[in-house]
Amino acid sequence: MTATRGTSASLGALFLAVATVGVWVLWLGWDTEYTVDPQTGSRSGPYEPWQVIGCVLTLALLAALAGTRLSPWLVAPVMTVAFTAAWSRGALSSDDSGLWAVGAILVLIGMAIGSTLVSIGAHRLSRHLARRPS
Repeated sequence: MTATRGTSASLGALFLAVATVGVWVLWLGWDTEYTVDPQTGSRSGPYEPWQVIGCVLTLALLAALAGTRLSPWLVAPVMTVAFTAAWSRGALSSDDSGLWAVGAILVLIGMAIGSTLVSIGAHRLSRHLARRPS
């Protein structure tokens, strides 16, 4: 039994959504503690710079790999919605100021731009390399 192109795309999109949420869980989902500076009383966090850098690099790798197998026009919205939803759920549960919504919009924009650019680049590169004579 062979899968149709639509079935393959649907399964690929489902796997990509699960993997994208997994990236959030791996890098950011477990950290919910804010740091308070004892001298100034200012609060920061919950993420450390190394967590955000690791998350962004992992998402870029995932978008590049997915872009070689799936249409970038599928990769970008799936990753954007999955990551923004996961991030928003975590932020909403730990934010009493209401600013999580601003963060969610920024995450949405960043994910949309980043996943689109990376997946298009990987898609074009993989097609170019596939056409090159050996």
